[in-house]
Amino acid sequence: MALPAVQTEQDRLLTVDTTAHPFLKSLGGHAGTDIFPLYLDPYNGLMVMRARFAPGLTLPLHFHTGAVHMYTISGCWYYTEYPDQKQTDGCYLFEPGGSIHQFNTPADGGPTEVIFMLFGCNVNYMPDGTFLGLSDAGLIKNWVDRAVQEQDNGLQYIAAAAPSYSAK
Repeated sequence: MALPAVQTEQDRLLTVDTTAHPFLKSLGGHAGTDIFPLYLDPYNGLMVMRARFAPGLTLPLHFHTGAVHMYTISGCWYYTEYPDQKQTDGCYLFEPGGSIHQFNTPADGGPTEVIFMLFGCNVNYMPDGTFLGLSDAGLIKNWVDRAVQEQDNGLQYIAAAAPSYSAK
């Protein structure tokens, strides 16, 4: 069988070095939630990010409309709903769409670092169940682009192109 024809011409690899720039601080106003975006595709609802969470952090209760893959590089985290299933160095977690939970890091540990791939959006709630808002790849991309400027951070991430018509 002959080699297939090249469909995507690349003059260089699409790669992101997360050691070349600092993480963006306080994702969406959440102190202690620092991120390094790797790939953001608001057109297909996909985000891939490296994140660093401070000890003693609790994020809002949220519902996932799509699946999440998360790998713990270092540290420890757990969901309020599953306190005995702590995720530590080297753990991989798959969450199917339709799950609801609240993310925490223990107060007595160091920072926790993860890489995650999230499809769809998070529907966020207050502790009493009151709707708080949505966060998806479009919202995160807008925040990231603003934060890169405001925090004078030269990081780059891989961005999906907007869909368009084919050439005539």
